[in-house]
Amino acid sequence: MEEFRRAYARLCAAGGAAPQEAVLRRLRELGEAPGRGRLDLAAQSLSLETCGALGRLLPGAAPFAEVALGDCGLSEEGVKLLLHGLCSNTTVKSLDLKGNNLRTMGAEALGKLLRQNKSIRSLILEWNSLGVWEEGFSFFCQGLGANNFLQRLDLRNNQINHHGAGELAMALKRNASLQELDLRWNNIGLLGGRALLNCLHSNKTLKRLELAGNNVPSDILKAVEQALDHNQDRQTILSETQNRACMLSKEILNLKDEKTKQFLDLMDTIDKQREEIARSGRISAGRVSQLQEALKEQHSIMNSVKAKLQMTEAALALSEQKVHNLGELLSAMKQEQANMVERHFAELQQQKQEGADREGKLFRDLSACSEKNLLLRNQVDELEKKCKVQQDQLFQLKQDLTNTTAELKLRAVQAEERLEMEKRRLKQSLEDMESLRLKEVDHMTQHMEASERSLQDRVQRLEAIRIALEEELSQVKAAALTERGHAEEELIKVRNQARLDEQQRLEHLQEKLRLMTESRDEAQNCCLKQKQMVSEAQAKASQLSLHADGLRRRIEELQQDLNSKEQEKVTEVNKVKVELQEQIGHLQAERTAQEGLREKIAALERQLKVLSSNHREALLDKEGEISVLLEKLRMKEADISRMREEEAQRANLLQNAIMAYVQGSPLRTHSSRK
Repeated sequence: MEEFRRAYARLCAAGGAAPQEAVLRRLRELGEAPGRGRLDLAAQSLSLETCGALGRLLPGAAPFAEVALGDCGLSEEGVKLLLHGLCSNTTVKSLDLKGNNLRTMGAEALGKLLRQNKSIRSLILEWNSLGVWEEGFSFFCQGLGANNFLQRLDLRNNQINHHGAGELAMALKRNASLQELDLRWNNIGLLGGRALLNCLHSNKTLKRLELAGNNVPSDILKAVEQALDHNQDRQTILSETQNRACMLSKEILNLKDEKTKQFLDLMDTIDKQREEIARSGRISAGRVSQLQEALKEQHSIMNSVKAKLQMTEAALALSEQKVHNLGELLSAMKQEQANMVERHFAELQQQKQEGADREGKLFRDLSACSEKNLLLRNQVDELEKKCKVQQDQLFQLKQDLTNTTAELKLRAVQAEERLEMEKRRLKQSLEDMESLRLKEVDHMTQHMEASERSLQDRVQRLEAIRIALEEELSQVKAAALTERGHAEEELIKVRNQARLDEQQRLEHLQEKLRLMTESRDEAQNCCLKQKQMVSEAQAKASQLSLHADGLRRRIEELQQDLNSKEQEKVTEVNKVKVELQEQIGHLQAERTAQEGLREKIAALERQLKVLSSNHREALLDKEGEISVLLEKLRMKEADISRMREEEAQRANLLQNAIMAYVQGSPLRTHSSRK
């Protein structure tokens, strides 16, 4: 680092300018702490000569891996010189150019840097103005698309609009190394967000994309997050496949090493067998020479020597057969090794195909999720419309309910009044019938006494007429029986009609009462007719009893019959009363049911009031939340405007400082002297 500092001072002196003390101090501090590897010149106003000297020192291998030049007030020419030196640098991994107001020339120099440099992994360009000039930013995006080494890019607060976002999207489609991109606090908008979302379908390496403060809709932000999650999943899958491929390659190399070792072992065994065969051949040759010498001496030993020779030849043939078998085994092992290599290659191809299929499936799932999201939004709109319609229906039902309750109350009051009137009429009619019956009985007793006194003289004459009168009485009885049957049939009909009427509802109550009154009138008419017939029969019987004492027993029997008929009538009247009471009980039950319905209606009204109050409270809460969010939005807008004003003031201050520095720099005085 000391050499770098000296070289910087030498180059500044050669350029006719004094080196800056702040730069020398930072280089000295960096030399005292060599483990840091970071050139930090942030917030230092670097002159053009310093930028040129650093640009000439940076090519090749620099003694640091990070360069921090944030808030240095660099000019366009100074930035160009620095970045030109970094184009061929091989050691700098991180470059920070925050807050230098880079414009057209700076964007072009950055594009050239991204095209040529192969070592920078992180580039910070926060608080610049790269997006204002579209031509320079387009050149920068072209360089980004051609770069395959940059992994992190920070473009916050660079005034990038939707055109710049489209250029970035085109660059990201061609870039295959960028993993993190920060675009917060720009002016990308809806079109820029869509362009970036579309580029994520082809870019599979970007893992993080920050778009806050760009007026991008929430659905696009969610879709971007889903695409980034998909890219992260894909990167994990690729890393797993790469690890598996590395493991498989290692296993293949191990298998190759084992096979080579086995092959070498086989070759060693073959060489040993060959040496043994050669040694045995030499031994056999010595023995043959000995046998040839001994053949001259001992002919008998020659046969044994020939046998030994044949044995050695057989052993030689066996050894040759073993050599042949070992060669076949070696070829089989080679074939097996080739088959294993082909099988592993096929497995790798299959895994790649499965990864591609999985990626396509994930894309289809993403499209299906987006379509489902749109469908859910449409369903939410429809549900809101239905909720409004149901609220209107609830209001209409409430009005109908109030109207029906009023009508039911009115009808119940009318029914109660009619029932009271019918009760009074029935009571009055029964009292009248009872008084008439008593009067008739008294009249009949008086008439019978008079007839007894007047008919004592006519008893003899009436004995002849008795038979005719008995026949007439039998006819009268038959007529009475027929009338009684008709009356019973009419009563059965009335009962059936009453039962049918009981099964109907409150709306047919008037019809029931009318039918009951008609049946009662008919029964009363029948009773009156029967009473008239009985009175006629009693008159005839009284006339006949005047004529004969025997007819008195007949008259008494007729009176008993009349009493039984009256009892039957009384029982029928009692039955009618019981039926009326039953109907009154049914009406009271219906009244209680109506009261239960009223209670239910009141409960429903209370529930409606509770629901309406809850709905009003929810609406008030939502309005409160909306007002709070609007207040937060207003505060955020105020903060943004304040930050913009501060940045504008800061830019003006930097510009004034740069102008003051340029006007008061020694280079200006030197040029003016010349």
